[in-house]
Amino acid sequence: MTQPRMNAGPAPVSWRERLGRYALLVRADRPIGILLLLWPALWALWIAGEGRPDWGVVVIFVLGVTLMRSAGCAINDYADRNIDGKVARTRNRPVAAGLVSPKEALGVFGVLVALAFFLVLLLNWQTILLSFLALALAAVYPFMKRHTHLPQLVLGAAFGCAVPMAFTALTGSVSPVGWLLFTATVIWALVYDTQYAMVDREDDLKIGVKSTAILFGDLDRFIIGLLQITMLGILVLVGVNAGLGALYYLGLAVAALLSGYQQYLIRGREPAGCFAAFLNNNYFGLAVFAGLLADYWV
Repeated sequence: MTQPRMNAGPAPVSWRERLGRYALLVRADRPIGILLLLWPALWALWIAGEGRPDWGVVVIFVLGVTLMRSAGCAINDYADRNIDGKVARTRNRPVAAGLVSPKEALGVFGVLVALAFFLVLLLNWQTILLSFLALALAAVYPFMKRHTHLPQLVLGAAFGCAVPMAFTALTGSVSPVGWLLFTATVIWALVYDTQYAMVDREDDLKIGVKSTAILFGDLDRFIIGLLQITMLGILVLVGVNAGLGALYYLGLAVAALLSGYQQYLIRGREPAGCFAAFLNNNYFGLAVFAGLLADYWV
């Protein structure tokens, strides 16, 4: 009679399965974060390039955005490894679920950042310098929810760095239009990440995590509305200063309608509606870019 083996450790994980776990770690199955970071970069590239950006630079930015957003997910899960398990929406994330170790998450972050930095080295020195600021903000952001109710502002600054980097990559400097676009991008992040934080507000209150959704309280919809109006106003200024035409403003009109729809989705502050509003921002970014693209094309 065969005796059962004692103290058998966990079954070894194949490389294919391990890579699948890493793909979940960086949200490869949920590209919404990449898209929200990519749209402002594309806005900036087309405006800085006056409708004809260098395609080599465009490819570098698309790849860089993908790598940095993926790296941001890895460092976020490392930072929240003791928090995610207490939140209904995040308890199955790879690190919280024990599928990926904290050390592995840090390793994935390091590899992705190294690859992104290699891409930046193909650009000019002004863009390389700005990349260090972008990296610092991306690395610090996940830890901010423990110390301030404004982690979304740090996220906005991190995502917004793609805008001045696009301008320096194509022109060597950041114009006033570039800084207007940067400001709009930061405000946009406050909008959609507050909607995102509204999904977890009850869990966050229980475990002591801070966010703008908690800070704004019952004024959340009102403040999000003010931020949406402010952002759209700044994008109008971008159009005026960049000499853009009617098709760009048509894109902004569609974006304004989408903002109104997001207000409808969050009207009851239900998690499903707030998450749907967050996802809808992808179409907001697309509408602005489509207007830009059409205007320059015509």
